[in-house]
Amino acid sequence: MKPLELVIITGMSGAGKTVAMQSFEDMGYYTVDNLPPSLLPTFMQLIQESGQVNRVALVIDLRSYDFFEEIEKELTQLSRNANLFVRILFLDAQDQELVSRYKESRRSHPLAVGGRLIDGIQLEREKLKAIKHRANDYFNTSNLTPRQFREKLIKKYKDDESLASFYINVLSFGFKHGMPLDADIVMDVRFLPNPHYVEELREKTGLDSEVYNYVMQQPETEEFYKRFSRLLEYIVPGYKREGRSNLTIAIGCTGGQHRSVALAERVSGKLGVDGYQVNVSHRDINRRKESTVRS
Repeated sequence: MKPLELVIITGMSGAGKTVAMQSFEDMGYYTVDNLPPSLLPTFMQLIQESGQVNRVALVIDLRSYDFFEEIEKELTQLSRNANLFVRILFLDAQDQELVSRYKESRRSHPLAVGGRLIDGIQLEREKLKAIKHRANDYFNTSNLTPRQFREKLIKKYKDDESLASFYINVLSFGFKHGMPLDADIVMDVRFLPNPHYVEELREKTGLDSEVYNYVMQQPETEEFYKRFSRLLEYIVPGYKREGRSNLTIAIGCTGGQHRSVALAERVSGKLGVDGYQVNVSHRDINRRKESTVRS
């Protein structure tokens, strides 16, 4: 039985724990923010008993009032669990950078309430010495953009069993039912010949071979597919480089049953062959036709 992996994210306030937590979530970790150290053993026991989670990332920091008193004791107890693999990720940044980030966000430091910001930062640094020395991994984020920091975390922690750090959703839909709100790229294929006007195809969908072949055999479809594929080959890597965790490509026809379905299937297949993690769905494929008018 593979041990449950636990990553404890801690370190200086303002050093990037929020970005780290979001990155671990995108990698498939079960994440919890601001868990009191005293609840660690109980929480991990519940996770292990559930049997449904194998990777956990927890942010534990100064917002937990008992942080300094409890964290060492609880970590020692967890280290005795043979079915638990614990790693501590410590995030740091230079004092000047932390001051700049706090002033930019207009937040107050948890240890500088009513006092100077730099005094709170230095006090926190002193109190975190023990946990810093115990950390397995250390990142100084002073000169890293959020995207660069995210890339380093993914390179360090992602393995073959985790969820893909970048995945693509290909969605077919019908314009008559409204555009999808979460689409990043929307392609309108209502200019293609419509199988609705072929009586024997009208009640079928783009998942049926007869409809799929009809759509793909049209010269207009083949030309469109070639051009759209080249566009995706150019722009999708850019989305990935910018640190996006997912991309939604929506392809729409009038009713969302024929042309968009067939093309979503073909496009998703091509992206899969290109090495991307792809999910394809057909939002309106089972809707009853509400009108006989098709454009």
